[in-house]
Amino acid sequence: MASELDTRPGPPAVRAGPGRHRPRWAVPLLVALLLGQMAVAMVTTAVRQTPTIDEPVYVGTAASYLHEHRLRLNPEHPPLGKLVVAVGVALADPRYDASFEGDQGQVGRHLLYGSGNDPWRLMLLARLPMIVLTLLFGLAVFAFARELAGPAGGLTALALYSFSPDLIAHGSLATLDVPAAGFLLTSVWLLWRARLRPRLWLPLAGAALGAALATRMSALAAVPVLAGLAAASAWWAAKGTDRHGAARRAAVGAGVVLLTAVAVVWVTYLVVDPRLRWAPEQPVPAVRGLRGLAVEALPLPEAYRDGMRIQFAFENHPWQGFLFGRVYTGSLWYYLPAALLVKTPLGMLALWAAGTVAVLAVRRLRPAAPYLLVPTAVLLAAAMQGARDFGTRYAVFVPMFLAVAAGCLTAVGHGRRARARTGAVTAALTAFVAVSSLRAFPYYLPYSNEAFGGPAKTHLRLHDAAVDWGQDLGRLADRLRERYPGERVWLVYKGSGVPSFYGIDAADPRTVPARRVRGLLVVSDTSVAKATGPLAELIDTSRPIDTVGHSITIFRR
Repeated sequence: MASELDTRPGPPAVRAGPGRHRPRWAVPLLVALLLGQMAVAMVTTAVRQTPTIDEPVYVGTAASYLHEHRLRLNPEHPPLGKLVVAVGVALADPRYDASFEGDQGQVGRHLLYGSGNDPWRLMLLARLPMIVLTLLFGLAVFAFARELAGPAGGLTALALYSFSPDLIAHGSLATLDVPAAGFLLTSVWLLWRARLRPRLWLPLAGAALGAALATRMSALAAVPVLAGLAAASAWWAAKGTDRHGAARRAAVGAGVVLLTAVAVVWVTYLVVDPRLRWAPEQPVPAVRGLRGLAVEALPLPEAYRDGMRIQFAFENHPWQGFLFGRVYTGSLWYYLPAALLVKTPLGMLALWAAGTVAVLAVRRLRPAAPYLLVPTAVLLAAAMQGARDFGTRYAVFVPMFLAVAAGCLTAVGHGRRARARTGAVTAALTAFVAVSSLRAFPYYLPYSNEAFGGPAKTHLRLHDAAVDWGQDLGRLADRLRERYPGERVWLVYKGSGVPSFYGIDAADPRTVPARRVRGLLVVSDTSVAKATGPLAELIDTSRPIDTVGHSITIFRR
C-alpha cells in the first residue's frame, strides 16, 4: 500500500527537512492556543449577549423536543441543530409549560421570560454545545489543510478560522448556520481522504453530509457536488483497474454517500419522535412546478418536505434589504459578495484570493481544487439567489473552505528560500487578520474591516444579522442605568428579548404624537437604517449622543 500511495500524484504534506527540527509538542500546542483564544472569544461573547432574533425559536423548539418528543415547532429547519442545542437546554433543566399555546417565537420567549427561568443561564448553556461544535470544526479545517500543505498549512488555516469574526460571532450563538457549514466542510474533507481508503471514509462522508442536511435545508444545494466528489474519490481509489470497474466503483461510492446521508436525516427525525407524528401548526403552502416535483421526489420524511415548502414560500416573500445606505425591496444578486467584502478582514481577503490561485495554478495542489473551490462556488451561487439579504451568515461556509485553500500557500514555492518568502508573507497577513479580529473584541457580530470603518461604521452599510440582531439589549440596560438613570426612555428595539425583564422601562415612540416624545430615543440600528414616516422624522429631529454595542443608537430629544 505504501508504494502504491507514493506513486500517485497529488499534494504531498510538507515535512520538516534537515535543519528544521520541530518539537513534537509544538504543533499541538499552537493548535490548542488558537482554539483556546477562539473559545475565550466565543464564550465571552455568549455570556454578554441577549437572545438574538432566531435563538428563542431554536431554544424553545429544543425544549419541546425534550419534553414533548414532537415535531410540531420550527418545521422549516430540520431537527439536528436543535438537538445539539437541546444538550445545553437539558443541562439547564428549565421549567417548561407544555400547556402554553402560541407560535414558535412565542413559545421560545415564554420559556425564557414567562416560565420563571433565568434567560442568561439558559441561553449560555444552550449556546455552549454550538461553541464546542465550532471548535471541533476548527480541527477539521486544520486536519484538511495539514494533509494538503503540511503542519504550517494546517496552522495557517486554523488561524484564519479561529480569528474569523463571522465564525466567532455565529459560532457563539444557538443558531444553525455554523453547524450546517461545518458538517459540509467535514464531509468534503472525508471525501478527499476517501481517495485512498474509500471503504472507511465514504460512509463517514455520507454521515457528515446527512448531518448538514439534517441541520439546514440550504445544504441540499451541495448534494450534487458532493455526490460527484464521492464518485471522483471512488474512481481515483480504483485507478489501475479497468475502466468499467472504476466506473462501477464510482457509482457505488456516490450511492453509498447519498444513502448514508438520507439515513442520517431519517434517524434525526426518529430521535425526536420515533412515531414520526407530524401535524403542522401552520398552513403548509403548496409548491407547484419543478420545485413541487422535486420536493415530492425526495426520499425524506414528510416533515422535512413540508419544511422545504415553507422555505420556498419564504423565498417568494418580498423582504426588505439594506446595502451601502440603500433600502430596497427584494434581493440583490451581488449582496453576499458585497457583504463579505465589508465583513471579512483585509488580510483574510488577500489570503483567500492567493490561496484560490495557488490551488488552481500549482500542479501538486490542483487535485484539491474540486474539493475546495467547487462546493464553495456552488453554495455561494445558490445563496446569492436567495430572497433574504440578511447578512453573511448565509455564506458562513466561505471562511471555512477558503481558510483551507489559504493554508495551501505555505506549500507554494520551488526551494526552501522561495517557500520561506511565501511563508513570511502568509504569516504577516495572518497576523494582520488576528490584530483586526482582536480589535473588534467583544463586538464580533457588527464587525467590518478597516477599509469600511470598523465595527462602529458597519450599520451605515449593512443591517440585520450583519450588525443588529437584538444581541445588545442587556448592554443597553446597563448603559441606561449607569449613564442615564431616571430619564424617560422611548425604545424601538429589533429583537426577541423582553426589555422590561432587563429593567428597561420604555414606551414605543411610534404610538404617540411626536411632540410627546421627549428624553432619550433609543433605536436599533436596523430600524434606523430602514426608518420611514414618523420614526424617520423623530430620528431627523433628534441628536445622537451614544451607541451601545455598535448596534443600538441613543438619541436625545
